[in-house]
Amino acid sequence: MTQIGIIGTGAWASTLGILLARDEKKTVLWSRTEARAQELTSARVNERSVPGVEFPELMTVSASLYESLGASDLIIIAVPSVTIRENIRKVRSAIPSGSNVVCATKGIEIASGKRMSQVIAEELPGFDRSQIGVLSGPNLAREIAAGNPATATIAFTEDAIAEQVQSILSSESFRVYRSEDVIGVELGGALKNIIAIGAAFIDGAGLGPNAKAAFVTRGLHEITRLGIAMGARPETFAGQSGMGDLIATCYSNLSRNYRLGIGLASGKDLPAILEDLSETAEGAPTTQAAVRLAKELKIDMPITDATHAVLFEGTSPVEVIRNLMGRSLQPEARY
Repeated sequence: MTQIGIIGTGAWASTLGILLARDEKKTVLWSRTEARAQELTSARVNERSVPGVEFPELMTVSASLYESLGASDLIIIAVPSVTIRENIRKVRSAIPSGSNVVCATKGIEIASGKRMSQVIAEELPGFDRSQIGVLSGPNLAREIAAGNPATATIAFTEDAIAEQVQSILSSESFRVYRSEDVIGVELGGALKNIIAIGAAFIDGAGLGPNAKAAFVTRGLHEITRLGIAMGARPETFAGQSGMGDLIATCYSNLSRNYRLGIGLASGKDLPAILEDLSETAEGAPTTQAAVRLAKELKIDMPITDATHAVLFEGTSPVEVIRNLMGRSLQPEARY
């Protein structure tokens, strides 16, 4: 029987474990602490992150590196982006050298501007980069855990590996497409969180659907432009990990990044909102990384700058929209 090891115990890690175990695949979540592993094992539900959804029989949680990872055929990494390097260093000795590794974390490292798969590759120096792929798409964890139909894209540079992992991850309720554009799939999933925060503070400030539609559309344009500058294919951003993920995240209160934007519009400060959310909203650190990358690559990203201004500079949502509306007139789309 195929065994899948998942690094993490948060909402997305738990949801993937539930999804795969329902499809008759032995799934083991690795917990950093024995206390958390015992808590989840005893409760058979992650009330903190995926409340009310019981773990299938084939899903277990362990603090043992060998039990979680050493005996696994596929490794999935689903931890916050700000901790991914630290976590990989803790577990890398237990990851079998022949295993394929899937990054399900959506973010960019703030200090380096590196994509998560690049960070993983650095911390797994003995692995061929073709073994390291990414998973992204319109994946609201609670809907998937509830059994609602969803899609995603798996990307590896080698199509044969992508096809193999696609087969493992796909089920009746989870349809997985495949791609060789690792950069595009990864950046689409990471950068859309920035736009989702802004889309939510437009809703929260009552600025209307016209403003939100424009913000989301122009947001997709500028993250595509940055993606191309970083080596991605433009068409990838029109797919599941680009437009698909953007729509789901910008229009659903199930998204932590959307709820972060709503909180900003209500006048709360960032630390208070993040404490209320109790789990990572990847859009905040990703905004910091994207602003730095845009400057380095000389890419104009006014919507990302606007979101950064609300998150970290104390600017109001109404003010940043006014500033965006007052920008010089331009052609609609040039990449």
